[in-house]
Amino acid sequence: MSEPVARLMIELEDITPRIWRRVDVAAAITLSTLHDILQAVMRWDHAHLYEFRVGDRAYGDPLPGLESASGRVYKAKGTRLNQVMDRGIDQFTYVYDFGDDWRHSIRVEHVRDGDPDKDYPVFVEGGRRAPPEDVGGLPGFMNFLDAIADPKHPEHAFLLEWVGGAFDPEDIDRREIEFDLAMLAEFRRRVRAGHRSRGEKKAH
Repeated sequence: MSEPVARLMIELEDITPRIWRRVDVAAAITLSTLHDILQAVMRWDHAHLYEFRVGDRAYGDPLPGLESASGRVYKAKGTRLNQVMDRGIDQFTYVYDFGDDWRHSIRVEHVRDGDPDKDYPVFVEGGRRAPPEDVGGLPGFMNFLDAIADPKHPEHAFLLEWVGGAFDPEDIDRREIEFDLAMLAEFRRRVRAGHRSRGEKKAH
C-alpha cells in the first residue's frame, strides 16, 4: 500500500557554495525521525542538541530548565511532519548544535503517493559536504576550508589530522547516506509491520 511522501529540500543557511540535500520522506514521520534523517544526509554525528523552528513554535527534546530562544520547547517525537503541513507550513528551520549554530532551511517541494515497492526515506541528490562537527561555526568552517586547501597554511597539517586525514568538500559521502537511510527505512518498516500484526491479533 502506498503512503503520502514529501520531497524535502534541505540547505545549510549562509554558506556559499551551497550545501544542500534532497530527500523523499514519508509524510507521517515524526519530527524526531526527521531529525535522524537530517543527521544521516548531512553526515552529522548526533553529538549535540537540536531544534526545529516551525512557525512560532520550537520542537526538540525538551530538557528540564532549558528553554529555547523561542520559549517553550515541544516534543519532536510527539509531532508529525504532516501535522506541520496541515497547518499550512511548507518551510521551516532545523538548528543543530547551538554552539556552532548550523541552521538548515527545510522546504517541502511537493507531496505525492509513494512507491509501494519502496521503503522511505530515500535519498535523491545533494551537493557539497557538510562541515565537520565542532569546527567552530561558519567562521571556523571557512578557516578550515582555507587551511586544508593550502599546504603552506600553518594549520594545514593539524586540521587534516583532526578531520581524519582527508576532507573533500565536493564529496557528500552518498554511499554512507544511502546506507544510513536504508537502515532507518528498515527500522520503520519493521515497526509498522509490528503495529499491523498487533492490530490483526486484536481483531481476532
